Amino acid sequence: MKIVTWNINGIKARLENLKTWLEESQPDIACLQEIKSIDENFPREQFEAMGYHVETFGQKSFNGVALLSKISPDEVNRGLPGDDEDEQARFIEGVYSTPQGVIRVVSLYLPNGNPVETEKFPYKLGWMARLEAFAAERLKLEEPLVLAGDYNIIPEPHDCKDPKSWEGDAAFRPESHAAYRKLVNLGFTDALRSVNDQDKTYTFWDYQAGAWQKNNGIRIDHLLLSPEAANLFETADVEKHVRAWEKPSDHVPVAAYINI
Repeated sequence: MKIVTWNINGIKARLENLKTWLEESQPDIACLQEIKSIDENFPREQFEAMGYHVETFGQKSFNGVALLSKISPDEVNRGLPGDDEDEQARFIEGVYSTPQGVIRVVSLYLPNGNPVETEKFPYKLGWMARLEAFAAERLKLEEPLVLAGDYNIIPEPHDCKDPKSWEGDAAFRPESHAAYRKLVNLGFTDALRSVNDQDKTYTFWDYQAGAWQKNNGIRIDHLLLSPEAANLFETADVEKHVRAWEKPSDHVPVAAYINI
């Protein structure tokens, strides 16, 4: 099973790119972030015509996540537990049955957290604490679980071209790193880094200052695998070429292959 995470940065702007990519890449489950659309306006019919089941958790103009899958989910859960007053659409979980067993897949869009001197940074850290609590509960089920998405976290210095330039940013703050380590240390495997330890392995290039042309990127899109998913894990890769398409997202797809 090919599971891919991709922050598309707006379904309206990236519709044709997404359709072209689906035809080319053929993911079994595509975890999308920043669809920037309410559920009613998401062009689900176009993807259903391509053989995909569509589940969305949308929000007008901002955020929004989706799961596009070749098999229908048995269960779908929207919204990260732990804060009933949080209205931001950043989390959707699907449960899928395969001949080899069940797998849980989450598409998540972790808060950016900048500027750090505003309420946005505490919101980011609070969201991460809720994600850790959710993950800890799900791990008790001892099922394959994939937490896929735009984490807005640069885990290590070699996950960006110029670490100095990111000092103080919410994606690279010590508090953010500590929260991310707590999540990973529950027993998750970083799919991409488990098979690729090379420098200059990025998933995001800003639109400004020729970042793509200079390969001035960062790695913030991750697939974290539970022990049960890691046992079935085959490989992972970055579909970097998509960044060179016309009207690209500033993120590219990251894929993990699970033998289920």
